[in-house]
Amino acid sequence: MKACFVGLGYIGLPTAIIAARHGVDIVGVDINEKVVESVNQGKIHIVEPGLEELCREAVNSGKLRASLTPEVSDAYFIVVPTPFKNNHEPDISFVEAATRSLLPYLKAGDLYVIESTSPVGTTELMAHLIYSERPDLEGKLYMAYCPERVLPGNTVYELVHNDRVIGGMTPESTVKAAEFYAHFVQGELHKTDAKTAEMCKLTENASRDVQIAFANELSFICDKAGINVWELIRLANKHPRVNILKPGCGVGGHCIAVDPYFITSDFPMESRLIAQAREVNNYKSFWCAEKVVRAITDFQVKNGRGPVVAMMGLAFKPDIDDLRESPAKYVVSRVLQYSGSCEILIVEPNVATHKVFNLTDYQTAFDKADIVVYLVAHKEFKTLPVTDDKVLLDFCGVLAK
Repeated sequence: MKACFVGLGYIGLPTAIIAARHGVDIVGVDINEKVVESVNQGKIHIVEPGLEELCREAVNSGKLRASLTPEVSDAYFIVVPTPFKNNHEPDISFVEAATRSLLPYLKAGDLYVIESTSPVGTTELMAHLIYSERPDLEGKLYMAYCPERVLPGNTVYELVHNDRVIGGMTPESTVKAAEFYAHFVQGELHKTDAKTAEMCKLTENASRDVQIAFANELSFICDKAGINVWELIRLANKHPRVNILKPGCGVGGHCIAVDPYFITSDFPMESRLIAQAREVNNYKSFWCAEKVVRAITDFQVKNGRGPVVAMMGLAFKPDIDDLRESPAKYVVSRVLQYSGSCEILIVEPNVATHKVFNLTDYQTAFDKADIVVYLVAHKEFKTLPVTDDKVLLDFCGVLAK
């Protein structure tokens, strides 16, 4: 079998590599020439433990190569971004563009699968697009939706061992897609229809967003009441049926911070709790920034000078380099706007350089800082001491016991 993966990002590239290692001939397609070049050299452009070695092995074996254009294959996978447009409305233009790029190559009996997070009905829309342009293929393609559900930093393991939900446009399409994923997925393959699979992906992340919003709302309450929120949650979770998540400086990433809008955009009156959770988690980032600005002001009043402030972390979660939709970036940007005469040191140990922010080594920043602001609970930060000669603002539980 030969498969074509359109999109070599955080999900497309690892999936292509894993499929190649399990015997599928893979051509990975990306519009970024540097990505194509690096993959063909057996290198990866993302931080993912263990993935580069697997990439090198797959390329050297001849099972994986990258290209700027698709090729005739037996199966095609759409793994491209689905960003926002206007007021948090989902933008499926990348999915459409990727689909259009496949039109000259599709043939009867091929499998077409969307993995990109998409609004309900997207697979059906792409079917209409394909059949309107290629009426000779109507009823002759197997079309399905199969969302990823991996944890960045543990992608290699989870691509193989996690269950997958597979929804076809027809029962035959579901079976055909499941046969492909059975090449490398050891978890259970749950068969359903396309719309249910699309909604399942959105539901999983909207549910987590609501749970995080509860934790973040607790942090507001505890701050006002003078209660240690980390101790409170630890004790409350001793209840056998309670499992409160940890608060943070907001919610980021390409899933949890994005997917709920795909529901609220299409079902605004029916998704009020989901919408409110999004507002709470977005507000948490603003709240954290205001806390930092207040600490800067208090320091200036007390000491008669501007402090050195270490902003610790830019990624959307611990120990990865992924900055997409990161609340930490928002907090840092807002603090920079109101920094006045103070010096702001920005730290992200998983990123070598950044186009906007000048980065500082975490130990250097900590040693120089008067105020240390923990935005992401990277493992490096947990090795730093707790000291009385610095103001420590912990928004992510680095200091929690």
